[in-house]
Amino acid sequence: MCKNLYFFSHTIAEYCFTFIPIKTYAMSCTFNLALPVAIGCDHAGFEYKEDIISFLDGKSVTWKDFGTFSTDSVDYPDFAHPVASAVENKEASFGILMCGSANGVAITANKHQHIRAAVCWGEELAELARKHNNANIICIPSRFVREGDVEKMIEIFMHTDFEGGRHKKRVDKIACA
Repeated sequence: MCKNLYFFSHTIAEYCFTFIPIKTYAMSCTFNLALPVAIGCDHAGFEYKEDIISFLDGKSVTWKDFGTFSTDSVDYPDFAHPVASAVENKEASFGILMCGSANGVAITANKHQHIRAAVCWGEELAELARKHNNANIICIPSRFVREGDVEKMIEIFMHTDFEGGRHKKRVDKIACA
């Protein structure tokens, strides 16, 4: 949901003042699970991705798979950008990205203006990423997390609300524009 705010601007050369409308994006506190979950990975995350899809199916959560579709070596940005775009454009409720360390997919996803992708390797980090940072993509380091832990982290991430309050003020300062 967008609302219009106004940015006060003036042009010194003309000594005139104008109000220029800018848009801000309201932050969602919970995920709209009526939308699919966007999921993607590189070759290092492929096997976990397949397990996560089965986990989401078992929870009756819809998903959209942005690849990769095998363990053949690929470039993680080719899958992180489409996931981030789907979340940013509100075509997905939230995103799940995986690569060996999760750093590559997180760095790539965070290039998108309204994405807050968090690298999580444990349950407490998944919870804090939501509560304190209003993360909308969880990035999982597939080479450093056990399979059962991945499902627990996603469950926590999916159902944890953003606390707002003092954290909202900080999150509001993240955007560059």
